[in-house]
Amino acid sequence: MMKLKCALLLVLCFPLFTIAQQSSADTLTKKPAFKIAPFIIPAIFLGYGAMGGGNNFVHDLDVTTRDELQEDHPLFSVHADNFMQYAPAAAVYALNLSGVKGKHSLVDATGIYAISYGLMKASTLIVKSATGRMRPDGSSNDSFPSGHTATSFAAAEFLKQEYKDVSPWIGYAGYAVAGATGIFRLYNNRHWVSDVVAGAGFGILSTKLSYLAYPHLKKLVSGNRTNDFSLVPVYQDKALGISFASRF
Repeated sequence: MMKLKCALLLVLCFPLFTIAQQSSADTLTKKPAFKIAPFIIPAIFLGYGAMGGGNNFVHDLDVTTRDELQEDHPLFSVHADNFMQYAPAAAVYALNLSGVKGKHSLVDATGIYAISYGLMKASTLIVKSATGRMRPDGSSNDSFPSGHTATSFAAAEFLKQEYKDVSPWIGYAGYAVAGATGIFRLYNNRHWVSDVVAGAGFGILSTKLSYLAYPHLKKLVSGNRTNDFSLVPVYQDKALGISFASRF
């Protein structure tokens, strides 16, 4: 089981190294845009979360934390996390519409977020299905990693990247909401600590990869022409998809 988790985490990280090689090849005469440092923290989160399936201190902390939370707050049931997970991403649109412009245009920001959300959702669903970890409340076997936490941290990193040049406090606020989302998942007895930590890693990594991938994908789609296009995540009839629109 541990080998399977590690292999799946490497699958998610593989595009990072592919993009890095492509960036180096395309910018032999320019300063490389790729840096490994921003990926260290999400990689640590993923590694920590993967250890939760073994017989070690991470697993022991999962169990003791769950037991203490349930002993102290057995009737806790607050489901604000179902909405909070999207709040940082919604803030990007709210700020844009209120006149506070971010790093990218709203069209480009939407494309970046669509890629981030798609990477995050696909990777977490694949790992959930492959690992089959039981939730602490025993309701289902899709506990690892926390999808709510991954969604919220992907959105928080998106907010941070778009508005870090305006004010770092905007990014801090987004991460505070993401952290609260993960804590609610623990208090609601829906996830183990390692699920939440891994979810944060998946979310942050997905958004960082999307910022690297988007310029290449935009160039691939538009070539040298100036086109207006948008990528928007949609959810309809219990199915997730991406709406693409372009004007040539």
